[in-house]
Amino acid sequence: MRGKGKIFLIIWAVFMTLVTGVLVGYEVMRGFGRANLDSKSATSTPMMAKSALYEGNTTGNAKWQDDWIRYNGNVYDYNEDIITFLIMGIDKDDEIVTKVAEGTDGGQADALFLLALNPHTQEIRIIGINRNTMTNVDVYDDYGRYQTTVRAQVALQHGFGDGMEESCEYQVKAVSNLFHQLPIHGYAAINMSAISTINDQVGGVDVVVLEDLTKYDKKLKKGARVHLEGESAFHYIKSRDIYISGSNNSRLERQRQYINSFINAARVKCRENSSAAVELFTAIGNKMVTNISADEISYLAPFLVSYKFDMDNIVTIDGETKKNGKYEEFYADENSLYEAIIDVFYEKVDNAD
Repeated sequence: MRGKGKIFLIIWAVFMTLVTGVLVGYEVMRGFGRANLDSKSATSTPMMAKSALYEGNTTGNAKWQDDWIRYNGNVYDYNEDIITFLIMGIDKDDEIVTKVAEGTDGGQADALFLLALNPHTQEIRIIGINRNTMTNVDVYDDYGRYQTTVRAQVALQHGFGDGMEESCEYQVKAVSNLFHQLPIHGYAAINMSAISTINDQVGGVDVVVLEDLTKYDKKLKKGARVHLEGESAFHYIKSRDIYISGSNNSRLERQRQYINSFINAARVKCRENSSAAVELFTAIGNKMVTNISADEISYLAPFLVSYKFDMDNIVTIDGETKKNGKYEEFYADENSLYEAIIDVFYEKVDNAD
């Protein structure tokens, strides 16, 4: 019995050593994941001081910190623990993402969403960005050489570059600058051809149709309760009549509604199948460009599953749509943009004065 006891203890010790090693390895991987994400952002805090709405240390407070701002009588501090990603829907129907020649063929970012994970409140916040938002866009020639910066629709920025990482980095910079040099820690650019695959991987998504889209899909009648599958999901997210003024605004509202329903469906799927997230990324891998690595996914996975999220966590920016020739231009309301940044990325400082 003594011999058997020793053998059991040895086996138990080996088992616990392996388990401890796995857990430590996982935590180390998560630690590297966070460090890697921080290193990918070109900025460490928004440059809110460049806005005409900025109010700094107006009272001469000795406790004042450099990343604090004052707005409507309150003081706010930037939450450096938030992790932010830019999710791009690229206007390309290609089944496989391929590199293109330098120029303007990289594909426009028809859908743009900032996804923010806040560990302090344990919630996911998403900011929907109108693809026609007018902002500074960098122009490059056919050799990838910077030429100038113009005022144009933010979605155009991805078109420059190679349609791969280069285009994504250009788009990240444009969105970061639009949001006062907001830190962005990662990106995923997904061809619109992946919509049906993504939708069906979670078993489809339920929506109440917000506007009549029967010209694209007979099932998409306004007010109808529809379980979106396959091409129906594609049309609900992507389609719009470019000849109707403000059609992108209504499409953005559909996308906002769909994201809420999709995340709820994805969470149900993940509870049923622990490999669902991996299967989804595998299914769209050849239709996506991302700089998010395995160790970063390991760091993020628990948050994506457990953090709070509902329709109120999706924010949009107010503004005005104007027609310039045959193209629409969306001019974001500076107050709405400024307040969205504060609401999502800042925390109120009590007793700041």
